[in-house]
Order: sequence, then C-alpha cells, then structure tokens
Amino acid sequence: MAFRWRYLDAAGEQVDGPDHQFDDQQQAEDWFAAGWRPLRESGVDAVTLLDGDTEVYGPMSLHEA
Repeated sequence: MAFRWRYLDAAGEQVDGPDHQFDDQQQAEDWFAAGWRPLRESGVDAVTLLDGDTEVYGPMSLHEA
C-alpha cells in the first residue's frame, strides 16, 4: 500500500492538499514534519494518515492544544 495524508478543514470536511504518496509511514511522517506550517496557513486544520484507504491515525490537529 501507499501512505498519504487526508487534509481536513475546521468542520472536519476533506479539503485539497498536496497529493503525495509514500512507500512507508516514516517517509510520510518526515514529509509532514518538514512542511505542516504551510498546510495550516493554507486552511488545513487537521490531517489523517492513510495506508491505502485504511486510517493509520488522526485526525491530528495542526493547531496548538
């Protein structure tokens, strides 16, 4: 399977974001760690990590607790 991110707005609705696929979870998490701030600035409020169509974890807020 391929790992990818699902992007969500404040209402929990899916929104468009970068359409990257990764070979493993670590690659996906490293990419996210390096670039989550621009996502938040573009209106993404939370993300969910997917492995194919299966949710690995999330939604994870991009805002401070």
